[in-house]
Amino acid sequence: MDRFRMIFQYFQSNSESVMNGICGLLALASVKMYTSLDFSCPCLPQYNMAYGLGIMFVPPIILFLCGLILNRQSLVMLEEWRRPPGRRRKDPAVIRYMCSSIMQRAMVAPVVWIVVTLLDGKCLICAFSGSMDPQKFVGFANVSAEQVQQLLAKVPCKDDELMRNSTSRKAVSRLLRCCSQALGWSILLILIIAAFLARWLRPCFNQATLLQARHWSNYIDMEQKIFEETCCEHSRLFAHKCILHFFESMQQEIKLHSFSLPREGEGTEGGEGPLQGITDQDQVNKLLKTWYYEKPPLDVSQAHQR
Repeated sequence: MDRFRMIFQYFQSNSESVMNGICGLLALASVKMYTSLDFSCPCLPQYNMAYGLGIMFVPPIILFLCGLILNRQSLVMLEEWRRPPGRRRKDPAVIRYMCSSIMQRAMVAPVVWIVVTLLDGKCLICAFSGSMDPQKFVGFANVSAEQVQQLLAKVPCKDDELMRNSTSRKAVSRLLRCCSQALGWSILLILIIAAFLARWLRPCFNQATLLQARHWSNYIDMEQKIFEETCCEHSRLFAHKCILHFFESMQQEIKLHSFSLPREGEGTEGGEGPLQGITDQDQVNKLLKTWYYEKPPLDVSQAHQR
């Protein structure tokens, strides 16, 4: 149990590293999913584009949503954005920093999926084979327009009897694959250049503002965790106190059965602790409501003066 508690505490104190690991796992999972996918283009003019573009863009949307769901800071950011200002003002710079961090991590797996599909080329061939100009290929010169569409739609199907040994099919497939790979490498190059510029130009901006946004972003996350832990501890102590009061009316029956009932206050470390002055449900609800609507200002000087 102590080992699991240490692991849990490590995850809580290193949430940023854990989220980077989760994003990396999602990226690897996206590559594994695509390599294990049985891609079968329908080879029909009315379905090719929908199928090809669907395979290219629907899984990235799912991976993006998974990245947002798995990132704990998504909920923390939304709560910080939607909470009433109360006694503590909201800093838009911190919310922007959290949103940027969340989006960057959530976009890793979708971008990896799109780049892999483009480098492979099957999706683009399936989606746009029917949009090619037949005049550029000799094999489609003496064929009617309807037959041309049927033949172009069957370009991704290598096993089709009509297109198996067709040089025009190979030419269309080779051209679309080259375009797909060129687009994939271009996107990858743009992302690498953007990451390079973001890393090397960051020192040119105000580092104090960035440090402040990062610090208070971590603080909001840590404050939420500690508040949840405190609420759990308070719930346990309050439940223990309520149960003792419930069994007070049964002391005679308990004595007859030789049970030892601890006195009120025993069994709770440190006496009353956070239950000092809290005696009913309405008081607990009032405290939680006050925390939500009137979070205390980030100033502990008065507490030290006391």
